[in-house]
Amino acid sequence: MSLADRRVAACRCGQVRLELVGPPILAGVCYCDDCQAAAARLEAQGASGDFHDAWDGTAYVTMRDDRLVVAKGADRLSGFKLREDAPTTRFVATCCNSPVYLKYAPGWWTSVYRARVGADAPPIDMRSQTRHARGALPADVPAFAGIPLRLFARLLGARLAMALGRG
Repeated sequence: MSLADRRVAACRCGQVRLELVGPPILAGVCYCDDCQAAAARLEAQGASGDFHDAWDGTAYVTMRDDRLVVAKGADRLSGFKLREDAPTTRFVATCCNSPVYLKYAPGWWTSVYRARVGADAPPIDMRSQTRHARGALPADVPAFAGIPLRLFARLLGARLAMALGRG
């Protein structure tokens, strides 16, 4: 893979670092109730608001699990769930209180907060759960009131590529 297929995601102070290899499954913004509740909780606990937009959407770079490695600072990551039965665990760097990524169990993907990738973040290619957005959204990329079928298709395509050992 070329250097263009490699990205680094880091917490705000740089003590936690992730390596992302290959193209993302998607780079999207989610406006669901859980992402908004998590953002409010993170900010109430002192996280800066750099990980969500003006409409309360959270931008992610979603990677296959086999294409993401915590290269530095794994011991500084702390996970939390909004509810005990929630399938999603969000991980925060304890060194600087930066939201770093979320893991949906039992999924085969990890969604890195796009703000952690910085200038090397891929452009956003869709917005989902927009019915929960706070106000009118820009018309820059496709937007879906719910979870679009194309999201499921990309996730399933990524799983198939993993099963077949394809890049």
